[in-house]
Amino acid sequence: MKDQRFEALRLAAKSVSRETYEALREFETHFLKWNQSINLAALSTLSDTWNRHIVDSAQLYGIAPEATRWLDLGSGGGFPGLVLAFLIRERTGHIDLVESNRKKAGFLQAMTGEFNLPARVVAQRIENAPKLVEQPQIVTARALAPLPSLIGLASPWLLKGAVGLFHKGRDYRSEVEESSQRWVFDLIEHKSLTGSDSVVLQISGLSAR
Repeated sequence: MKDQRFEALRLAAKSVSRETYEALREFETHFLKWNQSINLAALSTLSDTWNRHIVDSAQLYGIAPEATRWLDLGSGGGFPGLVLAFLIRERTGHIDLVESNRKKAGFLQAMTGEFNLPARVVAQRIENAPKLVEQPQIVTARALAPLPSLIGLASPWLLKGAVGLFHKGRDYRSEVEESSQRWVFDLIEHKSLTGSDSVVLQISGLSAR
């Protein structure tokens, strides 16, 4: 009988080892334990943490599996940043996790050490991060800000050639329209594997109007 959780992860990430899968299962247990004392994710989403958070994060790796340098903004409870760290470890990649909240940054640091992940926690406001973070290939963010603000936060890296992969919900079209009033960019919409009205927006070639 197939392991449905493993199959869902493989569908999202395109390629994942059994070892990485087992590590992510262990991480899920740690996350749920920590969430009892630190608000890392909404309680309403915890009954299906695997799909709502882990698989949802893993689909970004499936979009850009060849990338080895990643940056996650507002990493919070580790989605998508920590999940990506587990996946890119198989390609000797690296990810920087930017999180200004002290308790959440502490959680990220603890998980990075516990699982020996190729991640670095940057406990700073995003506005202060450009001078601290090496230019990435991919910039990610999930539930951080409306797209116009998000592009602004990510622009120090996007303007230098990085590609943005941003989770967005059903109102994303109005956010794209508002963003295009200030920025010029190429856009690819990837239908989310975990939400019928959600997408992952792939933004590249950014320039200011």
